[in-house]
Amino acid sequence: MASQLKFKVPFVSLFLVYLVGWANAAGECGHTPINAAATSLSPCLVAASNVRAKVPPSCCTKVIALIKSAPKCLCTVLLSPLAKKAGIKPAIAITVPKRCNIRNRPAGKKCGRYTVP
Repeated sequence: MASQLKFKVPFVSLFLVYLVGWANAAGECGHTPINAAATSLSPCLVAASNVRAKVPPSCCTKVIALIKSAPKCLCTVLLSPLAKKAGIKPAIAITVPKRCNIRNRPAGKKCGRYTVP
């Protein structure tokens, strides 16, 4: 019985280390949870819901930082359940980088069923 326990403990420990590493693995938004990335874009809420709304400079700053650190994260955030609950319209939200005059934006890329202008 003791020999079986000695074998199981290292195996279980290795499995737990694997699970913790997998859970903390970098996704589309790096190590930042999608909800945290979405929350960081709160200055963009009005501009992402209304194409006629002026995009605040604080929003543009956040979008630039997000595009530089994790470009795929922007689409992930725009299509997230949290964004939908906040009233974000993806077709309008994907225009925010262009409305901010961001030159190195991921233009022409697909973002779900939308194409980033």
